[in-house]
Amino acid sequence: MRKPRDFDAELQALTDKAKTLKTKKQNQLGELVVATGASALSIEQLAGAMLDAVSADASRKEAWRKCGAAFFRGDGAGAGPGTRRNASGASASGASPQQSSGEGGAA
Repeated sequence: MRKPRDFDAELQALTDKAKTLKTKKQNQLGELVVATGASALSIEQLAGAMLDAVSADASRKEAWRKCGAAFFRGDGAGAGPGTRRNASGASASGASPQQSSGEGGAA
């Protein structure tokens, strides 16, 4: 006779994995904010830029996608100053607190 499956244990394992993945995603998003220099923006500015990005048209989103791909490749095409990543994934020059709110971008 086969051993019955422990559905409760399997469900708990899936729940734990989902929590781990959610935490990992949140950490990566935070690292992205720091690596791009967006941590220099106020919370209100950052939220406003993201809300604007969500409602942007497809051509604008495609331009941002290309700029983001260049950022992750490290070739700097379209990336702002101080946003190049080093081997560890962090910004090469760190966040730039002197950056004015008029700079930065494609938001």
